[in-house]
Amino acid sequence: MFRLLRNYTKDGWWAALLGPAFTVLEVVVDALIPLVMSDIIDKGIYALNGDMNYILTRGIYMVVLAILGAVFGALSGLFSSISSTRFVRNIRLAMFSKIQEYSFENIEKFPVPTVVMRLTTDMRMMRMAYVSIVRMLIRAPFNLAISAYFVFTMNRHLASVFLVAIPVLGAGLIMIYIKAHPRFREMMLKFDAMNANLEENIEGIGVVKTFVREDYENKKFINSSSLVTKAQRFAENIVIIDRPFFELVMYACMIAIAWIGGQEVINQNMSTGNFMAYLSYIRAILFSLLMISNVFLQIVMAQASVDRANEILNEESTIRDDEADPELKVEDGSIEFNNVSFKYSADAEKNVLSNVDLKIRSGEVIGILGPTGSSKTTLVQLIPRLYDATEGNIRVGGHDIKEYKLNNLRDAVAMVLQKNTLFSGSIEENMRWGNPQASHEEIVEACKNAQADEFITRLPNGYNTDLGQGGSNVSGGQKQRLCIARALLKHPKIIILDDSTSAVDTDTDHRIQLALKEKLGGMTTIIIAQRVSSIKEADRIIIMKDGKIDDIGNHSQLLERNEVYRDLYNTQMEGALE
Repeated sequence: MFRLLRNYTKDGWWAALLGPAFTVLEVVVDALIPLVMSDIIDKGIYALNGDMNYILTRGIYMVVLAILGAVFGALSGLFSSISSTRFVRNIRLAMFSKIQEYSFENIEKFPVPTVVMRLTTDMRMMRMAYVSIVRMLIRAPFNLAISAYFVFTMNRHLASVFLVAIPVLGAGLIMIYIKAHPRFREMMLKFDAMNANLEENIEGIGVVKTFVREDYENKKFINSSSLVTKAQRFAENIVIIDRPFFELVMYACMIAIAWIGGQEVINQNMSTGNFMAYLSYIRAILFSLLMISNVFLQIVMAQASVDRANEILNEESTIRDDEADPELKVEDGSIEFNNVSFKYSADAEKNVLSNVDLKIRSGEVIGILGPTGSSKTTLVQLIPRLYDATEGNIRVGGHDIKEYKLNNLRDAVAMVLQKNTLFSGSIEENMRWGNPQASHEEIVEACKNAQADEFITRLPNGYNTDLGQGGSNVSGGQKQRLCIARALLKHPKIIILDDSTSAVDTDTDHRIQLALKEKLGGMTTIIIAQRVSSIKEADRIIIMKDGKIDDIGNHSQLLERNEVYRDLYNTQMEGALE
């Protein structure tokens, strides 16, 4: 927690300093009030026989001190709020920025619900802990130290009571921390599971209603919510004993001090005013200890959130380009796989891809076909380094892909993934993801090549139509065509279409392939497809099986010699004729 405070309060350092500074001033002013009160009692009432001028003068001085204390307290709260919000903002931005650097392998460690939870609820917990540290953990020790100084100065005999109480309190708080921290961490994991359930339900609400599974989903959410409640209760059961334990020790101190202090006044070893001031300082000490106890519990609860934030901040991307040449650009779309093997984790027993050797000439159109699970997608994901090959190497444009900075490599490779993702905003805004500087005419041209212009122009607002979150108001086929257009706007050296025309009709698919070949010649095109018609015009077709290249040839060659390809083609042609 304190390491994060040091690293992420730099731009709000002035507020981070002024908050504690005004807290200290508030403590100093508050500590003077009991002394003034003691003077009023001992001098104004007893020694001077009720001198009203003296009492009023000291009373006004006391009021001024109280007002100053309130002002200093308000300023402390203001600057603490400023610094805490900046602190949390900086951590949230750092976490988000870190996630942008992750490889696919890193991202798979942090499901979406847990990331959202860490950027929202965990940040709120950390902000509350930050405010507690600045407002209470700064105030309480100063208040404790000043009050203890006056307590020991006025009567050392009475002060010895605290020398027994403080170690008892410290030992109790340490035991509570040891027990509470793992419980709060478990509670946050249950929150993650509940959020995952919620997100899944909302995203799939159409399927839920279609299959009339509302009752089932309600029961499932009730179950996950109950687990959160149980985890929360289990975590808080250990910390709720803090207050009773604290009060037991402190009230025992108060009783002892009242008994011993009363004897001191009776024996005239202590004046009434001093004893009243002494009680005020005792209350200040007790209040300070209570604040320290509350801050301690706040930090215990926030520590689980701190750990979860650090998991994201400390996660190192498995794909780095620190030693790459920043000036090296991809000159052409040639691709070369040299004895490439890949597995998703070092602990995996079996490779997903094995001994792949493949050369693709710049400007060539390549089709990839194979059964589900044959690692077609994994093969193409290695080209822009979404994953890194476990063995062997890949060359693009005549250079090993690790020689390029990631931005330079990925700028030269446009990839339309299986899951088509659009963002909230207009169609034109979404298209500019491919090229922020693209003119409207360039956007229209790319959409025409992707066969998207025809349906865009029929929309009420044309290219200014808002797509909603995730492109919720366009069909699957329309979404695919928009994603292809967005990729074309990059003017890449290599474009990869990963089963990205599966939702469009055969005629539209054919026109997209013609546009790619005739109007965008010179760009290396890799098409993963389930339909033979989508790739039969390709220069070469790769047949994959069990993570290996089973055969390579053009449509005629494979139709003649490859039984799998021939059977698939004949089956699909019969279906089309029917």
